[in-house]
Amino acid sequence: MTKISPSILAADFSNLKAEIEKVSDYAQMLHIDVMDGHFVPNISMGVPVLQSIRKNTNMFLDVHLMISKPQDYVDAFIKAGADLICFHLESDCDAKEVIEKVRSAGKKVAIAIKPNTPVEDVMPYVEYLDMVLVMTVEPGFGGQAFMPETMTKVKALRQYINKLDKDIDIQVDGGINRQTAIVAVENGANVLVAGSSVFNSENPALEVEYLRGL
Repeated sequence: MTKISPSILAADFSNLKAEIEKVSDYAQMLHIDVMDGHFVPNISMGVPVLQSIRKNTNMFLDVHLMISKPQDYVDAFIKAGADLICFHLESDCDAKEVIEKVRSAGKKVAIAIKPNTPVEDVMPYVEYLDMVLVMTVEPGFGGQAFMPETMTKVKALRQYINKLDKDIDIQVDGGINRQTAIVAVENGANVLVAGSSVFNSENPALEVEYLRGL
């Protein structure tokens, strides 16, 4: 079954609790984009926002760290309520060190790769992960157009994971809507991050239900 992780980056922050409640009974997780203004050219939210979200929902919190030094902040985000920490392979860190840090805290761990990063770069780490995130837009801004050329990475990852015979998710993030979601699922993705297409729709719950059915 396809899992949906609505991105709160597209939600109305003036009423975030109500926005989350629109999808909490339908989505399997909630995607939280953390940007530091250095790794990506934008700043979003940090630990205090995550703490507030954790107090107001029991949803699985999928925290995507688009930051330069994830190893320095893993503990703080886990303490704030993250259930999964996803960090970028391109960040300034020792990937195995970060994986071990998250694992030792009893949480799930994922690695994200940008559109221009060769999929082969992440392969040595896949067997140690719960999920791999293939960015289908350049990270840093919401509302970008889906990049179909990233699907070759998704397909290659799915083939590799099948050979490993492990239960490892492949997540896609960026420009996901009813049309692009079909393409992503057909190529092997099973976790869809959807922001604008969910929270800007007339009925976010219905939109999540539709995407789950793919």
